[in-house]
Amino acid sequence: MSAVIIDGKAISVAVRKEWKERADRLKAKNILPGLAVIIVGDNPASKLYVSNKIKACHEVGLHSEVHDLPEDISEKMLLKLIDQLNEEKKINGILVQLPLPKHIDENRILETIKMDKDVDGFHLYNVGALMTGNTVFPPCTPFGVMRMLEYSKVPIAGQNAVIVGRSNIVGKPMAMLLLQKDATVTICTSKTKDLIQHTKQADILVVATGRPEMIKAEHVKQGAIVVDVGINRLDDGRLVGDVAFEEVSKVASQITPVPGGVGPMTITMLVANTVMAAERHSGNLP
Repeated sequence: MSAVIIDGKAISVAVRKEWKERADRLKAKNILPGLAVIIVGDNPASKLYVSNKIKACHEVGLHSEVHDLPEDISEKMLLKLIDQLNEEKKINGILVQLPLPKHIDENRILETIKMDKDVDGFHLYNVGALMTGNTVFPPCTPFGVMRMLEYSKVPIAGQNAVIVGRSNIVGKPMAMLLLQKDATVTICTSKTKDLIQHTKQADILVVATGRPEMIKAEHVKQGAIVVDVGINRLDDGRLVGDVAFEEVSKVASQITPVPGGVGPMTITMLVANTVMAAERHSGNLP
């Protein structure tokens, strides 16, 4: 029996509608949520991601602007732009598209963004506040995964959740958000011995490794929920995730596809965080 597909595109349409209603309530009070996106260089993938983010803002009716900067811009000039956007009242959220060129310190850039405009959830305050459940903005990808699970009525409390990948962007914050919902959480890394022993215990398996189709059917417990955060382009041009979709879908009860799974939800939660930022800045919290 094949797994039920967790359709990120369809869920994102429904969730964006909710956030459009909240944005419309702000606009009725002459408050227009605004997002500034900074992109450095000509990375085609980054440009596509930025384009999709701006499109989502337009769909929800937010103000958005793109600051497209040359590859050789100095760190000093980039920091100056962020300082200006930090003080710009029409901008509620600031996003710096990663990766940045090697001559720029990513950590310094992210820490310069004001905590209450950090809609990507990467500022040290927001990362640290995840530990206590008090972050202002959850990182968009883990936030999107949680919303997908909620929308799909996946029970979390008491479930064994296994995360393959320990990145600061996905793995670690994903673990914190699942813990807040009373899951029992295991994080696996590239050094984990006998990976299958751990993944086979998962009721909910989240994979974010950047290794194409590394998770096979043998890694997955019958009936597990499988969330594939990875996206990889193969030599033949195909886009695949970190999970071997065809074979794992025969074992899992629910599974996210690639593309069309987690990706649309990541962008949707960026919109959500921007609207939340506008609500905070204007004192119009729901």
